Amino acid sequence: MAGRRHRARRWVVAGVAVVVVVAVGGPFVFIHFIEGPAPAKLSLPKNGGGTRSATAAGAGWASVAGTWKVGPGSTVGYRVQEVLMGQQATAVGRTAKVWGSLTISGTSVTNGSFTTDMATVVSDQSQRNAQFDGRIMDVSTYPTATFRLTSPLSLAALPLDGKTESYPARGNLTMHGVTRPVSFSVSAERSGAEVYVLADIHIVFANWDISNPSVGGFVTTQSSGTLEVLLDLTRGTGNPVTATAPSQSGPGGPGGGGPITVPRTTVPPLTVPAG
Repeated sequence: MAGRRHRARRWVVAGVAVVVVVAVGGPFVFIHFIEGPAPAKLSLPKNGGGTRSATAAGAGWASVAGTWKVGPGSTVGYRVQEVLMGQQATAVGRTAKVWGSLTISGTSVTNGSFTTDMATVVSDQSQRNAQFDGRIMDVSTYPTATFRLTSPLSLAALPLDGKTESYPARGNLTMHGVTRPVSFSVSAERSGAEVYVLADIHIVFANWDISNPSVGGFVTTQSSGTLEVLLDLTRGTGNPVTATAPSQSGPGGPGGGGPITVPRTTVPPLTVPAG
């Protein structure tokens, strides 16, 4: 009898150990070996340092005056931290469906308007994408996100070719049917006939009435994320307006709006058990 009780205890202990391994080891294996590391943050192509002097910059104003359109090297996306059953992970989603333009006059960007096709923002997990498209961002109702500059962006100095310069920017960000003002820093880099613009914008989900991305006790996320923006500005024709977005007119040109896709956050590729 005592031997049977001893064996039963061993089976119970073994069963608990298996549950612990599955609960802890399963998410660890998925995040670190199956899902893999998150994509690196967006960066300027040359990521050069230093700026040109104000005197040298003056000679280049004429060369940058006019309208610049969003070109094919542009990317917009989100980055959100999440916890899957105790394991830290980073959710990243991106799209190249961005369009719009800005105008430089004198030593300022006088207006700018950019739009992102929200339905094309994807991560590496289909279930996360489905949650983003549905309950979180409702892209069928709100197919685009927009950003419009609300005050001139002063260009204190132009960067040398391959170098960077930073500028403060302010505007209105519209997504999920809500428009709110945002302020952030913009880094710009000249590369031949193109200008690259990089920005990270902190987004608190509740400010845009965005549903908490967490799923029960399975996955929890922070209450905010980062909107990553890399614009490739060109004097050419630029990216076409996509079919899902209504045509708009305004200072930024057709389809004005913003390189803004909200953190299409973080529902993991796991099914929540019923019950």
